[in-house]
Amino acid sequence: MAPHTLLLFLGVDLLLVLTPGPDWLYIAARGLGQGRRAALLAVAGVCAGYAVHTALSSAGLAAALRAVPAALPALRWAGAAYLAVLAVTMLLGLRRTGGQLPPAPAQSTGTVLRQSMLTALLNPKGLLLYLSLVPQFVEPDSAVPVGGQVLALGSLNVLCCAAVYGAVAVTAARLGGSLAGTPVAARRLTAVSAVLLLLVAGATATA
Repeated sequence: MAPHTLLLFLGVDLLLVLTPGPDWLYIAARGLGQGRRAALLAVAGVCAGYAVHTALSSAGLAAALRAVPAALPALRWAGAAYLAVLAVTMLLGLRRTGGQLPPAPAQSTGTVLRQSMLTALLNPKGLLLYLSLVPQFVEPDSAVPVGGQVLALGSLNVLCCAAVYGAVAVTAARLGGSLAGTPVAARRLTAVSAVLLLLVAGATATA
């Protein structure tokens, strides 16, 4: 692939990743409600999900979804439902504690990674990136196979996501840490995090 093609894709992809969207909200919710560790693990999980999208696209499997009209709507609704379940679980946890907010046990690394990876895998916008944007930068006459080009472009997208979302995670965690000085404030931040997840679910459902 020509270097200018990679640079052009990098510029376009950065603009997309820098635009606040469902991924931003999801990672911000983790940072505000659960701190820096959970937020950075969420970034790792989201990037792992997009890495899977990259691998599937390079193998030609993602493009095959175009032949199944119901696949993307089903994926969209599954992703929205999953995020809604996470949000409702948080809100129910607050309701069960009543006026008291006991220290919440930190979720395990595997749990946060798994939930975040599923969020990315079930995000139709992430898949559409590989179905619509990436093919525009593939050079059929290049000495590099099409699958290799898709892999390179997808890897650039994952790196962009890691850098930008990492900054979002650290910023949200710092904000959450400065605001959660009392049990009442921590409770409110948890509620805000749940609402943000519901917003992400709504955005995913209407994508």
